[in-house]
Amino acid sequence: MPFAITHKVRDTCICLHVRRAARAVARRFDEALRPLGLTNGQFSMLTSLNRPDAARMWEVAEVLAMDRTTLTAALKPLEGRGLVKVLVDRADKRRRRLALTAAGRELLRRALPVWRREHAALERLVEKFNSSPDRLRADLRVLS
Repeated sequence: MPFAITHKVRDTCICLHVRRAARAVARRFDEALRPLGLTNGQFSMLTSLNRPDAARMWEVAEVLAMDRTTLTAALKPLEGRGLVKVLVDRADKRRRRLALTAAGRELLRRALPVWRREHAALERLVEKFNSSPDRLRADLRVLS
């Protein structure tokens, strides 16, 4: 196979470019949230649980684009820190629901300004290159 194929994939592969961008954005948010003891994934999980009623596992998995096994593993550190509680579903004892604890809500409250600051900086970066954050979000939704 010619080496030119390597360059072609490197330069044109949408999957590669999306993954590279996702890693760079994730690192940025991980750094910003580190003083609070959170990763960007944990922040997203806490945010997905910020609702009036305990969430069904499948609802959270869907929002975060995770399978149930990955979600269960990701929940363990948050549950261990007392930020999330896993409850038995009253309607179906085989199912579980997820809810933020008071400590989880407080940490999310403290993390939100950090997220807002980083998010605004990313939007400015996108705009700096004559693009639109709304257009970028729409394009990414097409892919997901």
